[in-house]
Amino acid sequence: MRAYYYDNSFQDPREAHELLPSVPVSLEQLEKVGVLYWRLEGEEGRCQLEDIATERSYKNRDVVTIAPGKLPNYEEKIKTFFEEHLHEDEEIRYILEGSGYFDIRDAEDKWVRIAMEAGDMIVLPAGIYHRFCSDTKNFIVAMRLFKEEPKWTAINRPADDNSYRVEYLKSIQV
Repeated sequence: MRAYYYDNSFQDPREAHELLPSVPVSLEQLEKVGVLYWRLEGEEGRCQLEDIATERSYKNRDVVTIAPGKLPNYEEKIKTFFEEHLHEDEEIRYILEGSGYFDIRDAEDKWVRIAMEAGDMIVLPAGIYHRFCSDTKNFIVAMRLFKEEPKWTAINRPADDNSYRVEYLKSIQV
């Protein structure tokens, strides 16, 4: 995983869009806005995944392939994923194959791009504004984990009066 500030370009979002000069974002900075990260590799990583799922009460999971020909209405879905939104649940993703980007808003409302690849696991807190896109390879397989029944309800920005957004901002003291 590599995180850095986004250049705010409106060009193809599948490109890296790294601000120049580069401004890296550390795991500690991500943790300050509630983002959690693990690197899980091999059999040990699978065991660690199970431990995390138990500890954090992730009861359900599925696997999604985001690629042309694999995800129905691929082009439409990708546009939806890249719209800035929040969820009222954590968003938990473990990358099994391929690569892509999660963009999150930091405490100052600036975009941070998180480049993910196979073996990376991320938890985005409920209420954080974010978006997702594949990279130029147009292929990613991700395990989605859920505390309860699987659901994916995006609430597009603006949603500043949403109770989960309000609680999220309190939790990071904004």
